[in-house]
This record gives sequence, C-alpha cells and structure tokens, in this order.
Amino acid sequence: MPEWLVLTLAMLAACTVVVVITLLRNRTASEDEDPSETPDVIEYMTMWIGVVYAIVLGLAIAGVWEARNVAQDQVRAEAQALHEITERVRVYPADVRDRIRADVNDYVGHVVHTEWKAMADTGKVTDRGTELLNRIRTDVTDYEPRTDFQAQAYQPLIDQVAAADQARTARADSTEPTMPGVVWFGLVVGAVVTVGMVLALQIRRTPRELILAGVFSALIAFLLFLIWDFDSPYGRGIAASAEPFINLFPDAKG
Repeated sequence: MPEWLVLTLAMLAACTVVVVITLLRNRTASEDEDPSETPDVIEYMTMWIGVVYAIVLGLAIAGVWEARNVAQDQVRAEAQALHEITERVRVYPADVRDRIRADVNDYVGHVVHTEWKAMADTGKVTDRGTELLNRIRTDVTDYEPRTDFQAQAYQPLIDQVAAADQARTARADSTEPTMPGVVWFGLVVGAVVTVGMVLALQIRRTPRELILAGVFSALIAFLLFLIWDFDSPYGRGIAASAEPFINLFPDAKG
C-alpha cells in the first residue's frame, strides 16, 4: 500500500473516530447536561497533557530526523571513500588500476541496484556486497608498490578502504528502526489520552467544534505517521538516498 494512502487513511480514521464518538455521546447525553459546565480542573489537565505530549512528539520527530540525516551522511562518506580509491589508483599500473576500478564499479552497482532494495525489505545488507568490498580490499592491500610514487599512494588507499568499510558497517547498523517499542507504546497511548481529554471537554455538535476536533486528531495522526516514516532510515518514503553513489559513479552497473 502506498505510504500517501496509509497517511490519508490514518488521518481520515482519526477524524471519523473523534466525530463519531462526539455525536454518539451527545445523542446519549441527558437533556439537562450543560456543556459549558466543564470543570476547570479538566480544562487545566487537558492543557498540560497537550503541552507534555507536544514536547514528546517534538523530541521523537527530532530523534528520527537526526537518525535519517546520520544515515545519509554514512552513505555520502562511503561513496566518497570509494571515489577516492578510483582516483588515487591512477598512479598504479594500468592492469591493476583497471581491475580496482572495475571492482569498485561492481560493488557500487550492487549496492545501488540490489542491496538498497534488500535493506528496505529485510533490514540487512547482503553477503554479496560484503564479498565485493572484500575483493576491493584484497586488490588494494595485495599490490606491492614498485616506485616511491606508488608507495606514497599505498597507505592513503588503505585508509580509504578502511573508511568505506567503516561507513558500510555504520550503514548496516542503521537499517533497523530507531524507535524502541516502549517509545511507540508511549506515543500511541499519549495520542489516545490527549484526544480522550478533548472529548472529555464535552464537545458539542456545532460544525466549528467538530471540525476543530477532527483537525486536531488528524494532526496527531499525521505526526505519528511522520515519526513512523522517518523511523526506518533506508526503508520508507522519506528515506536516505543512494544518490551519492549515483552521482559519483554514473556508469556503475548492477
């Protein structure tokens, strides 16, 4: 199901639930009930519950957004390290240079066309990607420099391979959702309590109040959806992109 459709259905469901509950409560209310006589303590509690829940939602959104940015930085670091390898090997003999560059292109193509989908579907990187990166490491480390110029390039190449491996490991660790289950439990319960306190204010059936209640509940549904969408840095709509690989290696094949 497309994510925009999930968001639309969630917001419509939240609006519908609030409006239906309000209408049913008003229909079953006693004739002498006065909605204007809401106790001051309920209004005070509703205000503070809304403030606290807004802070929690803000912190959750900031946390998952930061995790998404870190994941994108990891992708950028990995792509840049691999690009540096392909540029620095120009001082090597043609056969060695071409082999290393071909292996880097094979690895990048696998990441972009195969591994990226695997991360979204399974939350894991592929064994084939690890194998291709190890092949690059072997190509770089097993070559014995024959000139001083090649010897000066050897250690920086080793460092770039290590940087690419480190970025790949960080990328693998970021494929799982970042929000613990207990936090999701608190967010959902907080949403129910917050909307429930709004209903406790004895909302009447006037169009203005029903619209405001529906919009409020839809906003909460939207914010929860936003947290859920950011929660998987590589797996959902607003996710980290493979664009750094594509920009630096436009000819890489999967």
